[in-house]
Amino acid sequence: MRKIVLFGLMQSALLVSFSQSVPDADIISKLKQEESQNSKVMDIAFHLTDVSGPRLTASPNFMNAANWAKTTLSGWGLENARLEPWGDFGKGWQQERCYIAMTKPYYTPIVAIPRAWTGSTPGKKMINGGIVLLKAKDSASLVQYAGTLKNKIIMLWVDDALKPSFEPDGARLADSSLAKMAKAEMNVAPGQRPANDQARQQFMARQSFQRNLTKLFNEEKPALVLSINPRGNDGTVFVQGGGEYGKDAPEGPANIMLSSDDYLRLQRLVNAGVPVEVEADVKTRFFDKDLKGYNVIAEIPGTDPKLKDEVVMLGGHLDSWQGATGATDNAAGCSVMMEAVRLLKAMNFKPRRTIRIALWSGEEQGLFGSRNYVKNHLGDPATMKLMPEQQNISAYYNLDNGTGKIRGIYLQGNEAVRPLFTSWLQPFNGEGASTVTINNTGGTDHLAFDAVGIPGFQFIQDPIEYDTRTHHTNMDTYDHLVPEDLKQASVIVASFVYNTAMRDEKIPRKELPKPREGQRPI
Repeated sequence: MRKIVLFGLMQSALLVSFSQSVPDADIISKLKQEESQNSKVMDIAFHLTDVSGPRLTASPNFMNAANWAKTTLSGWGLENARLEPWGDFGKGWQQERCYIAMTKPYYTPIVAIPRAWTGSTPGKKMINGGIVLLKAKDSASLVQYAGTLKNKIIMLWVDDALKPSFEPDGARLADSSLAKMAKAEMNVAPGQRPANDQARQQFMARQSFQRNLTKLFNEEKPALVLSINPRGNDGTVFVQGGGEYGKDAPEGPANIMLSSDDYLRLQRLVNAGVPVEVEADVKTRFFDKDLKGYNVIAEIPGTDPKLKDEVVMLGGHLDSWQGATGATDNAAGCSVMMEAVRLLKAMNFKPRRTIRIALWSGEEQGLFGSRNYVKNHLGDPATMKLMPEQQNISAYYNLDNGTGKIRGIYLQGNEAVRPLFTSWLQPFNGEGASTVTINNTGGTDHLAFDAVGIPGFQFIQDPIEYDTRTHHTNMDTYDHLVPEDLKQASVIVASFVYNTAMRDEKIPRKELPKPREGQRPI
């Protein structure tokens, strides 16, 4: 009899476990219906991009977007909506004017964008002059230019030539690629990188040269520095930082990133001895009254007496670079995450666990917002000294790979979650979302949670134009968003959050990582 009772108890436990892993069809249907009939995801994206503008961390535009998001989340009924400081960041910065044109041997406007945290051209009037071409490839060859660059317009010789692209900018993930991801095995332990001494040495040499170049510019004080990122063509400018944002960092000279086509034309003319002149007026502004960095946080409180102190988190980074309005990187992800919690509120959902949305700042400079949130609330990966709240976070879900629809999810080495996520994706298999891969993926905010043993996940997305055209470029605008993809992603994220909030157990965890004292953050 005892064996029969035990067998019956085991069957009941299995049935309960299975029932909690099977998605609620009625809930999925309601989420899809709400998104189909009343979607707000593109309106959210509009306010974060066209209305707010570029959202460089600590800039007025970022703070405008953050305050709008906080107010909007509160208006939907989320509680504890706030801008939470995570620590010192540094100076804010925005561009206020950027004009440059070649005036000799003929007139032509030039496509250019100031590099973040760089200065202005001297004086209140437009500057005019020829170009000094620096033919330096290493730190030693920079010495020859000492004492010759003050108030000059300068550019650095580059060997790169534009290469035509024979591949389309936009693409969906092929079935073969997804199948390969699904079959992947974990070959490198989470948090480790394969050794590549040659690549590391080359990287360190480039970093050393760039530091010495920056030092030369700060000492010589040229009027304007012209820069190039050879990745760009057809008028696309890949542009990020060029100066320092620390409280006491010196303000460097005006430094603008040109389109590759314009830069290489100027270089050829100057190198051939053709008289070349340009006129330019570049004005930027630094902001140092508030040096703190801020995240946007809001919650749907849990209702289960036993589980309400546990938390399901979702988020994406709100900050962007300055070249455009940061639509695919990462207003898209923030819009989806905000829309996901709106969907849940629209259903009058009463979660067992608390649901917490976070929109991060400082991601582009080093995952600062999420890493400091984790350090302030959950634990320090350097020492692996954990806080009590670390045990209460069931999972963190992130979105930060552009506008493409969700095709699946990265397990981040957490094999125990595979059956669960496979089941949760089943209602969306017909929409192309079915792939569960053991693979790790990096470069964004789920890593901060994974680093202290909290299940942190990033969704697989179609690349669309992300790496080819929009990522960190002047093309990263609202018009490159795909509405139907963002709607699909919003429903999937909402369903994952719903399922995580309602199950009896927290999401299974991997083995706690070892302390990373002295190691480079991942």
